[in-house]
Amino acid sequence: EVHLVESGGGLVQPGGSLRLSCTGSGFAFGEYAIGWYRQALGKEREGVACINNMDGTTTYLGSVRGRFTISSDNPKNTVYLQMNNLKPVDTAVYYCALLHYCSPYQWELSYATWDQGTQVTVSS
Repeated sequence: EVHLVESGGGLVQPGGSLRLSCTGSGFAFGEYAIGWYRQALGKEREGVACINNMDGTTTYLGSVRGRFTISSDNPKNTVYLQMNNLKPVDTAVYYCALLHYCSPYQWELSYATWDQGTQVTVSS
């Protein structure tokens, strides 16, 4: 059974940093991709960053490129999202999802529950 657990959210001032973690189990971690999504109150969910664990390639949402960095520690079955220079518009619930593969053109979703996530609030 696939499990994905997000952690690391919190309240931070504009310009601050947070690191989110997504730890997975129940699947061959190195053969899949992991995507980070976010959903702000009253808005649609959007993909923020993803990493293909099999080759390390990454894709970013344009508005976070240069501020966010996604990385993977395959032996720990964990993907991180380092978020720097956070802005109020980054405030959202952040979710991770299991993908077959991701590219700038397509994210092939394999599994997600969208029921937990971790809250990120950027406010002064």
